[in-house]
Amino acid sequence: MKRTLYVSSAAAAAVLLVAGPVAAASASTAEAATGSLSAPLRAAVDAEGAAAAALKSHPGVIESLDKDGSVWHVNVIGKDGSNTELLVTAATGAVTVENSDQNNGNGDEDAALVAAKVTAQQAMKAAVAAHPGQVWSVQWDDDDDNNTTYWDVEVKSGGTTTNVHVDPTSGKATVSHSDNGNDNG
Repeated sequence: MKRTLYVSSAAAAAVLLVAGPVAAASASTAEAATGSLSAPLRAAVDAEGAAAAALKSHPGVIESLDKDGSVWHVNVIGKDGSNTELLVTAATGAVTVENSDQNNGNGDEDAALVAAKVTAQQAMKAAVAAHPGQVWSVQWDDDDDNNTTYWDVEVKSGGTTTNVHVDPTSGKATVSHSDNGNDNG
């Protein structure tokens, strides 16, 4: 391994001396294409990264965020009351608009969401602090039966999925329920 590294370094230096910068750039591109150790590795976009990318593209307040395969689905309530459904690619963080609705008919619910002291991003952090793992989804939940609102955050750790409710005023996180991933009832 060390011998190969020395030979590669020596070859790159020789290319620089003989052929100049154009050949050196071609050599680095070839190394990156073959997946050599010098090629940078890009980590997948997590929930926080997806939220940041979505809000950079469409400023507002996140209503929900969930991972579906290789994309994050993010719903953003804009400052103008619009509801925009965005797709954020987990591999690159690229944002595309899936759907946009200027008047979604949820004015009262959206007003409570926009007025909440705790954002989706803060709720994710509180949920992970209460139950370590990786955020898989966050959803604003307006429980009409109990006249309460809260953030419902799904945290995965190992084979367990835990739902954590986060109070939108205090930020207090409470574990709602856990599922070990078995569908045996």
